[in-house]
Amino acid sequence: MKKSNIATLLIFLLAIPATLFLGSKMSGKWYYLTSTLIIIELLIPFFMTFEGRKPQARELVVIAVMCALAVAARVAIPIPNFKAIYGIIMIAGIAFGPQSGFLVGAVSALSSNFFLSQGPYTPWQMMAYGAGGMLAGFLFRKGRLPRKPVLMGIVGFLGVLFFVGPLLDTCTVFLAPISMSLKSIMAIYISGFTVNISQGISTFLVMFLLGKPLLEKLDRIKVKYGMMEDGYGL
Repeated sequence: MKKSNIATLLIFLLAIPATLFLGSKMSGKWYYLTSTLIIIELLIPFFMTFEGRKPQARELVVIAVMCALAVAARVAIPIPNFKAIYGIIMIAGIAFGPQSGFLVGAVSALSSNFFLSQGPYTPWQMMAYGAGGMLAGFLFRKGRLPRKPVLMGIVGFLGVLFFVGPLLDTCTVFLAPISMSLKSIMAIYISGFTVNISQGISTFLVMFLLGKPLLEKLDRIKVKYGMMEDGYGL
């Protein structure tokens, strides 16, 4: 496994949880500092994918455009429990790899909350949204899974239902102002399951309908500007 992939997993499993834990012990609007630290942590494996070469501006612009598209997908669609943002983040992960997918997810969660609202939940959303992009990036990396619309949709649905959604539900448990019993914790996950199903369906639709055309355009950009080189998010 490449060093950048190992770094991505270590940051997801160790660094970000430690940052969230330490941030929760601070007083005031600690989530601004925590959010900044998470972005810095995710930049490490992202730049490791370039393997010693300087990233070109056009490569960073493409990632920024995907972040903007993900933010628009969340802010501009005011349908309850319809989260098009997850699908866009996962498509970014499929196109550019787990490191880029994680970064797009985290940045888009933070950026979109400036339009919606910031709070203690923001760092958790950054981790959960980014984890969705990371998951898709690893699963579809170098043809491990074929980029078929139905399969991408199914992966998106299951990823939200059993991975992204439960991470967000865990946020509710940790940020509860009172200590919770096991029964109360289970109630949170059970009630969140129906919401996760709804958001999983929206992710399926986005990846089924938009996955193939978006990936074709992104692949053309990668070939045109030499972004298919070894080490670029792959």
